[in-house]
Amino acid sequence: MAVLPIRIMGDPVLHAPASPVEAVTDEVRTLVADMFDTMDAAPGVGLAAPQVGVGLRIYVYNYADDDGHPWRGVILNPELWMRPLEPGAPDPDEESEGCLSFPGERFPLRRSDEVLVTGTDLDAQPVRIQVSGWRARIMQHEFDHLDGVLYIDRLDDGDWKTAQKIAKKRGWGRTGVAWTPGVDDIEA
Repeated sequence: MAVLPIRIMGDPVLHAPASPVEAVTDEVRTLVADMFDTMDAAPGVGLAAPQVGVGLRIYVYNYADDDGHPWRGVILNPELWMRPLEPGAPDPDEESEGCLSFPGERFPLRRSDEVLVTGTDLDAQPVRIQVSGWRARIMQHEFDHLDGVLYIDRLDDGDWKTAQKIAKKRGWGRTGVAWTPGVDDIEA
């Protein structure tokens, strides 16, 4: 398998809704295997197909729970339901997240504490995941990618302006900017 370049904010594939996966083909299976390799090399806790330049509704995830048990999988054509957000500003210590498509930065963002995700796996079998806490955050973050939304798009005005300044300074915000885990010296 291969580690793929990760697109950085500004690339059009990151800012457009992804298309449904019509059939699980050998190409889709190879893409998913490459996405796992890329996510692991980054390292990240999730990766959506648009982040590697493919506009399909697929994401992979990998996270250890509080007891260190692995939680890893793939979801094709996911649907997401979530509890309403708790009102108030996010806690910068407890609710900050980052993104492999905006590498090296973290910003506080309020997310729903519990979600339900349904979809299918690579064997076209139903997947149903109901999670809370950081796993719910991962599901929401990766699902957003499939709708062309980056987490920085959801930031409050002050943090959004800071993110835009960082992007401008680094030459991001345009087509074709990417980094490859294990090759480029970028801290995700």
